[in-house]
Amino acid sequence: MIEVLAVRLIGDFQERPLPAVTRREVSPSGLPGKIDVLIGMRRSGKSWRMAQAMGDLLAAGVPKTRLLHVNFDDERLQPLRASDLHHLPETFFRLFPENKAQRCHFFFDEIQNVPGWESFIRRMLDTENVQIMLTGSSAKMLSREIATTLRGRSLATEIFPFSFREALRHRALDDTPAEAAGSARRARLSHELRAYLEAGGFPEVQGLAAHQSVAILQEYVDVVILRDVVERHGVGNVTALRYLIRRLLSGPATTFSVNRFHNDLQSQGLACGKNALHEMLAHLEDAYLVQGVAIDSRSQRQRQVNPRKMYPIDTGLAQAFRPGPDADRGRLLETLVLLDLRRRGFETHYLRTEAGYEVDFIARSPDEPPALIQACESLRDPATRERELRALAAGMKERGIARGTVVTLDDDERIDTGAGPVEVVPAWRWLLRPAGFLGLPAAAS
Repeated sequence: MIEVLAVRLIGDFQERPLPAVTRREVSPSGLPGKIDVLIGMRRSGKSWRMAQAMGDLLAAGVPKTRLLHVNFDDERLQPLRASDLHHLPETFFRLFPENKAQRCHFFFDEIQNVPGWESFIRRMLDTENVQIMLTGSSAKMLSREIATTLRGRSLATEIFPFSFREALRHRALDDTPAEAAGSARRARLSHELRAYLEAGGFPEVQGLAAHQSVAILQEYVDVVILRDVVERHGVGNVTALRYLIRRLLSGPATTFSVNRFHNDLQSQGLACGKNALHEMLAHLEDAYLVQGVAIDSRSQRQRQVNPRKMYPIDTGLAQAFRPGPDADRGRLLETLVLLDLRRRGFETHYLRTEAGYEVDFIARSPDEPPALIQACESLRDPATRERELRALAAGMKERGIARGTVVTLDDDERIDTGAGPVEVVPAWRWLLRPAGFLGLPAAAS
């Protein structure tokens, strides 16, 4: 009986200590009357962030008896119908009747496993004095149908794998800004950045050997294929889907054309329609496996006819599917830069100048002027240096942007161009900058 199981689940949570978690920097809204929804790829740390929120409440003096937590991935709750969900709060208030007169906090992990959960959540928000936090797959949480059902009552917060700062914190290393780092700390941060670049930020793989990390990350992708694409969307052409995923993950930071990929499939003797490929790509973005960056243009037609650049949601995924033994650190670094910009809430596109030069990112924020950013492993090669700076200078001049940035592995200098100054910044320092866009003394105006 669900009533008996509800008593057991609530009792287990009350007795069990909260897990020790590495603090995440992202903050859900916590606004009264709003449902906080944590979305992101599987295993990126949504449940950890939920545990952090519960720990913060306990630290603020809220009794644990005013917290209700249910993980709907628990096999004892499968299958569960929406009509059964009311037993959970009813049992909770029967066990702790004093809570009816107090504000309580409900935490539901992977609630999308229960079809029809939306109406239950809305009723809880309308009839009980509760603050609600949910986690689940992005495709479920952001679908048009659910947005309609919740009637604007939810606010989504994206959860990504660990940032560089969080990865350092996870290993109890110094994660403070590094503008004035001495030689010893510079060497340590440079080493850690290279390790993070290849391992990525998924919490479970931190500190593991490379072969173990690869096996785990490949398993993550298999689960996304099965649960978030095949089962949810009824995709039947799994062979073409896997071929698409391998192409996207093994070639990070490159432009992708469905038409060209379709032709490639045909040359391999694999049948799949273009419309089906467009749908598969949309499903993979919904599941937070990959993300696309469009060209910067006010013209909708220009954005449609120019291919997007595709990036994995974590550099470790690219490493797990690379075709050869050597990593393309430049493209991995470009992926890190994009992820950092996205974590900080910047709208990001790539820029192609009138002369055809490409700038990796033009980033915009309501609180900051637009910024142009290149990412490359090093500027020591003269041809690379000329190419990166030429594109930045052209973009700065055409867009009226006062300065540019080049994020590298270790280079650190200031270059004056005819269009304005360019700051060349080591990635470990750029990723550890404080709040704000650049946050680097050399970039101050």
